[in-house]
Amino acid sequence: MDQRSNDKRSPAASPAEVREAQEAQQLAQQVAQQVAQASANHMYANDSATQALGIVLLEVRPGYARMQMTVRDDMLNGHRTCHGGYIFTLADSAFAFACNSYNQVTVAAGCAIEFLAPAFAGEVLVAEAVEQSRGSKTGVYDVTVTNPSGRKVALMRGKSHVWKGSVIPE
Repeated sequence: MDQRSNDKRSPAASPAEVREAQEAQQLAQQVAQQVAQASANHMYANDSATQALGIVLLEVRPGYARMQMTVRDDMLNGHRTCHGGYIFTLADSAFAFACNSYNQVTVAAGCAIEFLAPAFAGEVLVAEAVEQSRGSKTGVYDVTVTNPSGRKVALMRGKSHVWKGSVIPE
């Protein structure tokens, strides 16, 4: 029996159909980026803790955020290195902005952090949060905190839980 007669694949899309699908995908990505940015803008405007620590949002995309913080003298512990709580807060803020980038109110359900290297006064730390998994109610995000030379200062894994409501008031 001829194999071609059993082939159930659909016919190839026309160039116009391919172009239309690509344009629709680009539009969906643009809308998702606009939602992520609007969600981040609203959150940052209302996030007194992040602002008070001088944490700045550098970039946000759906499921992703990158933030930075300059280590100040008042953030140093008795060893004259950045207190781990401040490093954690930077990582937690990046985690929060990444998991709220879909305009769904999302909170931390738990997280764990590993401190890998010290940070010192004057250093600008960068936290990059990347979505690893996202379901309808929970997600997992990995956050890497680096110093100006690119050395990893900390690794955090955050688990998120979606609440009712949207980040941007309707």
